[in-house]
Amino acid sequence: MNWIALALLCAFALASADVATKAWLQGFSAPELLVVRFGIPGLLMTPLLLGLPSLTDLPLAFWGWIALLIPLELAAMLLYMAAIRDHPLSLTLPYLAFTPVFVIGVAWLVLGERVSARGAAGVLLVVAGAWLLNSAHARASDWRSWAAPFAAILDEPGSRMMLAVAAIYAITATLGKGAMRYLPPESFGAFYFALLGLAVFVLFVLPRPRVLLKLASHFWRVLGVGALMSLMVYTHFLAIQEVAVAYMIAVKRLSLLIGILYGALLFQETGLAARLPAGALMLAGVMLILV
Repeated sequence: MNWIALALLCAFALASADVATKAWLQGFSAPELLVVRFGIPGLLMTPLLLGLPSLTDLPLAFWGWIALLIPLELAAMLLYMAAIRDHPLSLTLPYLAFTPVFVIGVAWLVLGERVSARGAAGVLLVVAGAWLLNSAHARASDWRSWAAPFAAILDEPGSRMMLAVAAIYAITATLGKGAMRYLPPESFGAFYFALLGLAVFVLFVLPRPRVLLKLASHFWRVLGVGALMSLMVYTHFLAIQEVAVAYMIAVKRLSLLIGILYGALLFQETGLAARLPAGALMLAGVMLILV
């Protein structure tokens, strides 16, 4: 299977995990959903740890990257789960497209890196897509209302949460690249999710062991979401082995459009005529920035 097929499968698995979480696990709290999204994949991918190098050979720098990554990843997923559980997919998932926009901003502030003309065009497309998502708040006859869609982003709790997720992912993308230098890609994903699963167990299961009973009572649904997340992680790192990370991520972001379609087809979310083109604009912006 070539990298494009793997990346498309990764995008489909991620969007499907999101919609399955929203449809099947509506009564779960955000911490309980963390157990499903991190803990179950950590268990399912355990066989991939068989080829893991000796942990004693890993330098202190690796553990430093991991110590920074784990709390940020948990915080991002808490916000992510609350956003897609309680708010329309078409008004939350597209804002993940802001991750590369925030990466550009961080690189400029911290490293003094300047944005290329292509990168600037990509940023404008992402911003234009965000405006189009909320264009119902603007009136063509009143120019003073044209900025209202941007204000509406901050008024919508789900959009605010997903923007925060995108900002955190902009940081973890850089930290994760540093950590991956010390392990093969096929081992890193399984090991990383095993650590995330362990952290979730210590923080959210041990203090409330009844969570295990709740998971068991929804066994097949929990297993289904966990399996989709495992497929996403596995195909993500397989694809990255075959091609530059930027190309793979650009294709993976098709999950934004798949999520919008899921929202319309399964949850009868309205406004597809405006939200699908808006998602496409944001995806085009991501591709310009990353590719």
